[in-house]
Parts: sequence; structure tokens; C-alpha cells
Amino acid sequence: MHDIEPYYNWRHIYVSEEDEKSPFFGREYSEFEFTLAIYNYLIHPQWDEFGSKTLYLKVLLADYEEKYVIIELIGEWNDAIENDIMNLKRKVADKFMAEGIFKFILIAENVLNFHSGDKDYYEEWLEDVNDHQGWIVCINMPEQTQYDFRKAKLDRYVELIEQPDWRIFKPFHLFKLVEGLQDRRLSS
Repeated sequence: MHDIEPYYNWRHIYVSEEDEKSPFFGREYSEFEFTLAIYNYLIHPQWDEFGSKTLYLKVLLADYEEKYVIIELIGEWNDAIENDIMNLKRKVADKFMAEGIFKFILIAENVLNFHSGDKDYYEEWLEDVNDHQGWIVCINMPEQTQYDFRKAKLDRYVELIEQPDWRIFKPFHLFKLVEGLQDRRLSS
């Protein structure tokens, strides 16, 4: 797992630790010192922690004019024990919503397990974004993780879509693709 880096090809466009509105503004990273771990597996030091012991993230892009953010996730999404959704909502999503962002793209291809808990924070997050014509989309969640997510009926709050080639897009084009899919889904 220590070889899996956050997607870095958009760093010439956006760097979360340099964005004064980002919850990760001012963070410093080591390229050589591995301090973060998921269970006993070290992960790359470029990932950001937000209060979970098993789930980490990287804000790949925040666009305050278009009101969207793209966040890559890695690890185990555990609402049952760690209440990861509470931490994600309170420490990350709420901060971006306070800055006017209400469209969330979560890239979850490296989320290897999901354990459900209460739905309250999912409901709250969806209500918050719906008040501003926003949405929450999760891209490329692995099949087994999707199964557990759907079994808990959380796909009512977070739309699950497949876009295996998301890396070929520039951030704005990926956003427009996802926004188009959401507009068609919500209008039908």
C-alpha cells in the first residue's frame, strides 16, 4: 500500500496544502518518512488524515467558481467503529460547503472495504448539498465495497458511478461529465 500515491497529474492546477480555503492548508509532507498506516500497512506520506484510523484522502481539486471538489480516498471506510462518515462530513465536507462548494466527487477505487453504521450523516450531507442544487458522487468503488454500500442503502445519498478512465480527463472535463450524468439522473 505504501506505493499507492494520490493522483498527482493535476498538481500544476491545484495543491490543497497551498489553498487557504482547504481544510489541509499549510500541511507539510515528507517524501521519505512513512508515518500513516492502515492497520499494519504503511501508506504513502502524501495522503491526508482527517480523523479516521483506516481511511485517508487527498483533495485533488477544489474549484470555488464551479462549486465542486474532487477527493481521492484510500483504505477501509468504516462507519461502524470509526464513524468515518462523521469525520469526512464534519472535518472536510462542511469546510468546503462553508466556502460554497456543494458538488462532491469522491474517487473510491482504493477503498477496499466498507462497514456501515448510522445513516444520519449521509442524510445530513445530502440535505445540505440539495439545498444548493449539489450532489455527492462516488467513482469506481470496488465491486465488493459497492455491494456493502448498496446493502446499507447508502446509494440513496451517494450516487455510485463507474468511470474507469477518469485520469484521462482534465479536472473540469471530469466534473462536466459527472455533472451531466447527475443532471440526467435527477431530471428523470
